[in-house]
Amino acid sequence: MTEQQLFAQPNATEWTTLGPGNTRRVLIHTPELMQVEFGFDKGAVGAPHSHPHIQVSYVAEGSFEVTIDGKVEVVGQGGSFIVPSGLVHSVVALEKGRLVDVFTPHRADFL
Repeated sequence: MTEQQLFAQPNATEWTTLGPGNTRRVLIHTPELMQVEFGFDKGAVGAPHSHPHIQVSYVAEGSFEVTIDGKVEVVGQGGSFIVPSGLVHSVVALEKGRLVDVFTPHRADFL
């Protein structure tokens, strides 16, 4: 049996640059679940996309214009949103910020 990671310490994983003003780091994961932190500069865009995973996002810092399946809402620090499987979604950082996303199952494309 493979030992499962139970803890993740701050700065244990490296940030990956995704594009202008966007970074990502995988914090912890199992085959069934993954937690990922995204950093955004003010004005940075998380381009419209979809995936088969269910996603829940927590706004750890800043505020974001979030679009899910054509519905738009501004979500500020301390707020959350859920993206059901297969729905097109995107974000625009209204100020510098961070999102903490949880995916089920894990995003193999992030590993």
